[in-house]
Amino acid sequence: MNNIAEENENQNMNQELETQDEVKESEIELTEEETNEIEEAEIELTGEETMEELLDIYDSSLSKFEEGQVVTGTVISVGREAVLVDVGYKSEGQISIHEFIGEEGNVNVKVGDEFEVMIEVWDEEEETVLLSRDKAKKVKVWDAIRDIYDDDGTIEGVITSRVKGGFSVDIGLQSFLPGSQADLRPIRNMDEMVGQTYTFKILKYNKKRNNIVLSRRVLLETEREKMRSATLAAIENDKVMEGIVKNITEYGVFVDLGGVDGLLHITDISWGRVKHPSELFSVGDQINVKILSFDFEKERVSLGMKQLTPDPWTTAAEKYPTGSKIEGRVVSLTDYGAFIELEEGVEGLIHVSEMSWTRKIRHPSQMVAVGEQVEAVVLDLKPDNRRISLGIKQTVENPWEVISQKYPVGTIIEGKIKNITEFGLFIGIDDDIDGLVHISDISWTKRIKHPSEIYKKNDTIQAVVLDIDKSNERFSLGIKQTQVDPWETVAERYDVGKEISGVITNLTDFGVFVELEEGIEGLVHVSEISKENIKSPKEHYQIGETITAKVMNINSDERRIGLSIKRLDEDDDDRFLEEIAKSSKPAASAFGEMLRSNIQEKLEAEKKENE
Repeated sequence: MNNIAEENENQNMNQELETQDEVKESEIELTEEETNEIEEAEIELTGEETMEELLDIYDSSLSKFEEGQVVTGTVISVGREAVLVDVGYKSEGQISIHEFIGEEGNVNVKVGDEFEVMIEVWDEEEETVLLSRDKAKKVKVWDAIRDIYDDDGTIEGVITSRVKGGFSVDIGLQSFLPGSQADLRPIRNMDEMVGQTYTFKILKYNKKRNNIVLSRRVLLETEREKMRSATLAAIENDKVMEGIVKNITEYGVFVDLGGVDGLLHITDISWGRVKHPSELFSVGDQINVKILSFDFEKERVSLGMKQLTPDPWTTAAEKYPTGSKIEGRVVSLTDYGAFIELEEGVEGLIHVSEMSWTRKIRHPSQMVAVGEQVEAVVLDLKPDNRRISLGIKQTVENPWEVISQKYPVGTIIEGKIKNITEFGLFIGIDDDIDGLVHISDISWTKRIKHPSEIYKKNDTIQAVVLDIDKSNERFSLGIKQTQVDPWETVAERYDVGKEISGVITNLTDFGVFVELEEGIEGLVHVSEISKENIKSPKEHYQIGETITAKVMNINSDERRIGLSIKRLDEDDDDRFLEEIAKSSKPAASAFGEMLRSNIQEKLEAEKKENE
């Protein structure tokens, strides 16, 4: 009975082993070395081995794993904390669930998934196997890095962040990209590269220190050199080429034509006005340019963009004939005028003198503003000099052409004083035309030092139109002309030889000014003051003193009245002599008769002289 039981037990054991072998063969991926060992063991089986020998053979086939080894496993279960993976051992290996949790918190693994894992802990006695998929990936990456480095190959990676001196790059492992190796030229905005995927060259690596240094510049330089050779061979004058804006300065744009940089000067960007190239371009823009000149030895290329279109000045004479009305946009203001853009590349100047018929424009901003659309008339055109003279005032009728008809000379007008100067008053008439009352035309008689002595701004006054000069745009007015000139009748009021009285208004070295009536003055010359020699009238008279003099002469045109004091004294002497001559009896002697005769002759001579 015992033999039968033992035989049955052996038979069951053999069946169990065969079943386990079938399962292991179907579920476990063995290495080539393990497969050969199993085959050798199978070859050595004779069917007469004991149970113990069979178990030893089975165990030897499963104990070939080592810590740090990378093997392939299959997920058989996903738990809350761990994922069970079959790696061909009699007990399953465990991987922390955290290795499968994505950025959004989802578990990215399922039963049946197959991937490589690294054996972290192998405890045969406890039959414990701890695995890691992440570490297996890193091992593979390091192997790939070694192979790429040895083969002088390239690797792709994503720049994840900025770090001191450069960038951190994810190539499966965190690696370092120095800032100097990120591009051909220094990068102005390094943040723009974060998140971008690029191809890199491995400069050096150290697995023990977990250090990998990359370069993008090496690849760019190689590529640039290839492009440069091709570009140099293709460049020729007047050829149109495509390029990329590489750098922008205040004087132009540097364009990469493919390994060769060319300068697009600001004056060759557009036929029109360009304040700064950044208004039209951004770094990285793809543009078409024309080769203007190329120095092969110095590798200097001058580019042009406006040359891709015809020069608008070649047709300006046809589009903008003299006298035609145009519309344009104000693009610039200067002290002397406004520049108007008629079309791209064609600008005209409206001088301040051509902005208004009547107003004195000190600055064009009084009439127009930058960006404003204006209407103007073409006054002159010189295409060879790229100049067009324009006028705004010519779009309306010149008020000076009709003002003389509206206000003929002699017309009395009424207006407000707009401005007062030392030389006169400006009176507002209409249509922004001002008339000038010169200080000499304010009063017939008053001596006015400054018009503000009599008038103030905004006073309403009447004046007479004296003259209108259309060519010089001058309108002359007079206030005193609204009244009769008192000098016209002064001769009627003051007969020559008449004795008059007046108040001294001024004393000078050459005479005494005497006011005869308001605004009418006469002059007693120093020679007419006394028979005696007088050096200065100030020694004998005072301002405000009333004196009597004789009218000697009147000149209404020159507004002068000559007076004399000494003639009054002489008249008194003559009257005395005349009385003596009349009252004297016949002389008792010849001398007396001679003296009386001389007095009479003298009186008659003075009468004839006065006549």
